Amino acid sequence: MVKHVILWTLKDSLSPEEKAAVKNGIKEGLEGLAGRIPGLMEIKVYTEGLPSSNADLMLDSAFADEASLKGYAVHPEHVAVADGKVRPYTASRVCMDFEV
Repeated sequence: MVKHVILWTLKDSLSPEEKAAVKNGIKEGLEGLAGRIPGLMEIKVYTEGLPSSNADLMLDSAFADEASLKGYAVHPEHVAVADGKVRPYTASRVCMDFEV
């Protein structure tokens, strides 16, 4: 199994209300991919970090293998969520992929 974990920071130009809406949109969009992409075993987006956090939200996902993760990256439904709900609103992205 391969884990795919991403931390995002949202753009400073977003108001607190906009940030809340963006977080909800990202969560709904990415978690909505469950059962729709081959090899995607688990997907969860966390939007409420503790005050000690320095990221705004986190994706925690699991794939059957590295090939499945590569397929997810280019899958049209994932690309639509990334291009429509994630990339326009994020200032930074940190990713770690690893085998479990």
